[in-house]
Amino acid sequence: MRELTPAAGLTGRPVVTLGGEAVGQVKDVVLDAANGRIAGFTLAGRGLFSGPLRKSVPWAGVHALGADAVMIPSEEVLEDKAAVTTGEEASGGLVRGARVLTDLGVQVGTVRDVIVEAGGEGAVVGVEMSSTEALGHHEATVFLALGSRPAMTGDTLMVPVRDTEDVAGDLTGLAAAVRRRRLGGDGGPGAVGEGRAL
Repeated sequence: MRELTPAAGLTGRPVVTLGGEAVGQVKDVVLDAANGRIAGFTLAGRGLFSGPLRKSVPWAGVHALGADAVMIPSEEVLEDKAAVTTGEEASGGLVRGARVLTDLGVQVGTVRDVIVEAGGEGAVVGVEMSSTEALGHHEATVFLALGSRPAMTGDTLMVPVRDTEDVAGDLTGLAAAVRRRRLGGDGGPGAVGEGRAL
């Protein structure tokens, strides 16, 4: 399994070509909620007075998602911002503030961040959330593994109640839960939604 990274931790990470040229930094992580993965990144310039750039990096253009930088082969992979986003900025979708509801209609938490798997497909593998009393951890920060295609409608993330039985207290525990889920062959619920920015 590859390293798990909170999506919020990717904001501000430099975007660098394999030739060593810094082309900007990650402004927003854009999620493809329908497929449970990163669609790409919008960019900002580097430096105190730099603003958003009109270019973005689609996930297909990412060479590596490293601990210190997002690596791309060259500037040729950059596309117009609209190629990655669907017009929604950093407030929609599978993001902070969305409530987590079970298929039995019980709210078990509120999303604090989305956890992505570095490398490969840029899969969204879980959420960091503030739990409710229904989960037995009132207002504690916990991690919940998600199926391969999380069901998202509006501001609600739907999860099977059986998935709430394997809640982790940290990223290491989440990684173990994701491994168990993959060994069990659970593909997760169907998805609803379009690409959305964090």
